This record gives sequence, structure tokens and C-alpha cells, in this order.
Amino acid sequence: MSSPALPPFDWVAHRASVLPRHPAVEFGTEVWSFAELDRRVSVFAQALLDAGVRPGDRVGLLAGNSAQYVAAVFGAARAGAVVAPLNWRLAPGELAWQLGRIGAWLLLHDRAFAAAGAEAANAAGVSAMDLAAAGDGAGDSRGDWPGTWSGDFVLMFTSGTTGRPRAARLTFENFFASAAASAFNIGVDPSDRWLACMPLCHVGGLSIATRSLIQGTTAVIHAGFDAGAVNRALREEHITLLSVVPTMLARLLEADERPYPPAVRAVLVGGGPVALELLERAAARGLPVLQTYGLTEATSQVTTLAPGDALAHLGSAGKPLFGVRLRVAAPAGQPGEILVAGPTVFAGYFDDPEATVRTLRDGWLHTGDIGTIDSDGFLTILDRRDDLVVTGGENVYPAEVEAALETHPAVREAAVVGLPDTHWGQVVAAAVVFREAGAPGWSDLEAWLRERLARYKVPRRWLALDELPRTTSGKLQRHLVRARFGREP
Repeated sequence: MSSPALPPFDWVAHRASVLPRHPAVEFGTEVWSFAELDRRVSVFAQALLDAGVRPGDRVGLLAGNSAQYVAAVFGAARAGAVVAPLNWRLAPGELAWQLGRIGAWLLLHDRAFAAAGAEAANAAGVSAMDLAAAGDGAGDSRGDWPGTWSGDFVLMFTSGTTGRPRAARLTFENFFASAAASAFNIGVDPSDRWLACMPLCHVGGLSIATRSLIQGTTAVIHAGFDAGAVNRALREEHITLLSVVPTMLARLLEADERPYPPAVRAVLVGGGPVALELLERAAARGLPVLQTYGLTEATSQVTTLAPGDALAHLGSAGKPLFGVRLRVAAPAGQPGEILVAGPTVFAGYFDDPEATVRTLRDGWLHTGDIGTIDSDGFLTILDRRDDLVVTGGENVYPAEVEAALETHPAVREAAVVGLPDTHWGQVVAAAVVFREAGAPGWSDLEAWLRERLARYKVPRRWLALDELPRTTSGKLQRHLVRARFGREP
């Protein structure tokens, strides 16, 4: 006689059983223990099941940062659904395309994005449900939840080289391996409080919530990034860990000149190369910055400086985390494409085998990012993907913006590049070739794009050209476009 199968290992239920009173999530004045989080997760799971969601169905989530966001993500997991966090900065048409792309059954949205959510859901032909309504219940003590807590956990949209978003399949196993690797690198203190001020719809933000749950610590969530609020939290609320992008770090240091308390034991900075001057300023103020390198397809972190290496290796993104294999496709010490393998590497792109095969080859994730590995094994990031623009921590692929521009009847062709900016890291810039004289003003083109794209994708600098620089084979020479902007007054 065979033994009965063991029930799935529900992360939230386990933490509620062993740490019921420990703070799990804080958002403003809301403080949820693991027991309360467990109850809220059951409420969301039941609401999804009552709405007809079945195991394996995809559920979109369009909402700002909140404790409810965390409950919704794990509620979907308990119901056996796969959640797709959607970027609230996208236009309704973009959101509708993403919902259709993954065949979503339902869209969860909060009240702040009710209008955009309703428009996107209607265009995609799916039902919409308000987070407040879905989370308003007494909970359910049933013990037969359909979630397996294995396989696909979230579908995280990430832009491809063609500019079309692709949904990366990130598994429970990916997130568990990432949380374990982080713990092995910087350690875990039961009193850790990791501040999430980045959007939870990005893998860097969501990883904080999952990591804190797995490690049994507290995720402190802010609605968004506010330098004054983050500085107050670091000094007055015993925040021990923080994740930011370089522009956020710069704004924290600019907000005031006060030192930071020793309770802050690590500030992880990723999202692109970090200027050495910025790292030195942070170190002088008492912020223990650990530069990190990661990407959505590797469940956030790939390499991170260890605390003991931070000052001695300023500018490096560290060594691979536990379980991660890393190499550069170039001779030793030379720059080349960064390749990654290991348990944090994603399962492929949803319903896109061709893109998956191009990205996952011979067991290696081909990141498209450029870096070097020194003789001691430390990775230095030289650039993000060749064409990618990283502005304020958001990724913008030029091809997507160019395609939207070229739908304007007055535009013959366009080239979009990133230009250095002290505040945003990079700003989006567009060189445009018009069809004839009497072209529209830049404000008209900006308005055109705002109807079609997220605002952060709209160029901030413009240039009119008679023709775009191309090679003899017709390939656009973006470096020459950047140079033209450099010559403009």
C-alpha cells in the first residue's frame, strides 16, 4: 500500500505556524503578523476560486505597492493560479496587450488604477476585480487549497530586443533559490526589516516580499520612493536592509547631509552601472552599499558584493551568489556578454519557444549585458544591453518607442537612444526624420506617444535630422545618433 501524498509546502502557512506573531508585512500604519498574512492570503485565494479561477490560470495584477499586493500574490499561489504583475505606468492599450498575450482569466486591480484596469480588461475581454473587494472577507480554514507551490509562480514581463514585452516564467524554485543565495551572502537576522520602495510589479521589489517571507523576516513596504521618507525610515524605524537603483541612492544622499545609523547593515544597489563617485559618497556617510547585478530572467540577483568586500572592491558587482554559475563570453579579463546558469534562471518565456531558445542556450542564460571578470572572480558591469535605456530604474527599449513614433503620419523614421543624465541615470532621446517640411512640434509628438506608451518611455530630448546614420547594409548606427546629440547646443 502506497503512502498518501504529502500536502504542498505552503510558504505562508508554514511561517504562520512557526512565527505567528512575528511582523510579516508593514505598510504605513498596517502591521500584519504572519498569522494575519496567512488569513488574508486565504481570503484572496477563496475570492479567486469563487471567480472561477482554476489551477494554472493566469491572473493579472495591476496595483500600487501595498500590503494587499503581497496578500494577492500569495493568494493566487494558494489558489494554484499564476500571477502576472503588471506595470501600472503602462498605458491601457499596453496592459490589454499583455493580458491578451498570456491569456489571462482575470485582472485584479486596486482603486487607484480602477479606470485603467477596467479599460484594459475590457479591451482584453477579461473580467476585472477590485483588490479591496477580493480581500474583504473572513478567511477560510479549508485545508485542501489547490496550489502546489511548485512550478510557475509569476509571469514577469520584460522587454525583448525587438521591443515587444515577453513574459518570463519565474518559478517557486527560482525564488526559493534566490532567497537562499541572498541569505548565504549577507546573512539573516531574525530582526531584519527589508525596505521595499521599488515597485512590487518589478522583480527587484517582489523579491523583497518573497525573500522576507521565506527567511521569516519583515518586509516594510512604501507606496513608492520618497527620499525623505526612506531617510526617516533608515534612521527612525530600524530598517536593516534596503534595495535601490543608482538614481535613488543619489537622491537619498542629496536629501540631507546627516550620517546613517549602524543598524543599516546593507544597501543593495543595482539596475545598471553605479558611478564610483556615488559609491564613495555613500561610504563616507556610513551607508554600507553592496553593488549587485541581476535581471528578471535570473530572479533578480546574480552577483552581489559580500559585506567584507564592499569597500575594497568599490565599483564591482561582486561574485556569483551560491548556486549561480557565471562566465563572460570573451578571453580572460576582456569584456564580453555575461552568461548565467543555476537554479535562479527562469523557466523560459511564456508561449514563446523561439525567444526561449535564443536566450537559453546550452544551459546558459545569455543576458546581452556586457562585463568583465577579474582574476579574483569579481564581476564589473560595463553596460546594459547595447540598445537598452535605463531611466530611473525603468527599462526602455528603443525599438518600441521608434515603432510608436513611426505611426505618426508626419514621421518617416526615428532613432531612439539613451543619453547620460545625473538625475535619472539616462534619459530617452529621439532623432526624427520628417516626411516633409512643416513638421509638428515636439510637444505634439510627446502627446502622440503619451496616448500609446508609458510616460517614462516618452523622449525628453529631441533632434530633427535629414537622414539617420546607417551602415552600408542599412543597420542603424546608434552611436552616431548619440554623437549628434552631443554636438547640439
